[in-house]
Amino acid sequence: MSLIRPALVALALSCVVSAPALAKGDPAKGQPLSAACGACHGADGNSAIPVNPNLAQQHPDYIAKQLAEFKSGARANAIMAGIATGLSPENMADLGAWFGSRKVRAATASDEAAATAGQKLYRAGDASRGLPACSGCHSPSGAGIPSQYPRLAGQHQAYTVAQLKAFKAGERANDNAALMRTIAAKLTDQELTALAEYVAALRP
Repeated sequence: MSLIRPALVALALSCVVSAPALAKGDPAKGQPLSAACGACHGADGNSAIPVNPNLAQQHPDYIAKQLAEFKSGARANAIMAGIATGLSPENMADLGAWFGSRKVRAATASDEAAATAGQKLYRAGDASRGLPACSGCHSPSGAGIPSQYPRLAGQHQAYTVAQLKAFKAGERANDNAALMRTIAAKLTDQELTALAEYVAALRP
């Protein structure tokens, strides 16, 4: 067995252990705040624009964490930075609670052959290349781990591919970037698409 894979798994586990405790939000307070998010992410967190992520059913503390990192600049995005600037930590927690309480709409793979290839990588990885299984951090069902590893199930293919490419190019610096950059750098564009196809159709 490759020595790289256990090292990546150990790094992933260390990141989970160090996850900060986040305040619990109130979805009732988050609903009115979500009006500004609807144009890009949908009123109920189901985005009609594939390059913008679905927020519905995402972990509330993961959403709050992303908003805080857009505000601090740890995650770069000019539009989101502008929106997050006016939000307090309580606002972020409330928005997370609101969108997390919404149900993500069922998605399907648009390319079954690609999804089948993606399933193999997602569930088993590729030890010969030092690639850990995605399921180790994002769970076999795509449910993820709150705060640190997002829910992937039902996410738009285009958004998932864009984020993997951002890690691969070194453009995304948050969310265990060292681990994700190492993994994404070893994936071909075809494999990125295959993984995105597979997770889009997952049902936790």
